[in-house]
Amino acid sequence: MRLFAPDLFRNFGLGFVLGALVVVIGVSAAEGHGTVASPARAAEIVKVPSPSQDFVIPPARG
Repeated sequence: MRLFAPDLFRNFGLGFVLGALVVVIGVSAAEGHGTVASPARAAEIVKVPSPSQDFVIPPARG
């Protein structure tokens, strides 16, 4: 049994061709719908209230 037998290359070649056909058929089937999702929209900027001075702890002086 040889590592790089011609059968190995033939099987890889056939697998590559069949895989490419599956991808091409899948892409062409997806394009047939004609509907495109709406573009993404950024979220609105939320204003976060700043902390009240009642809750600020002054630094310790030492």
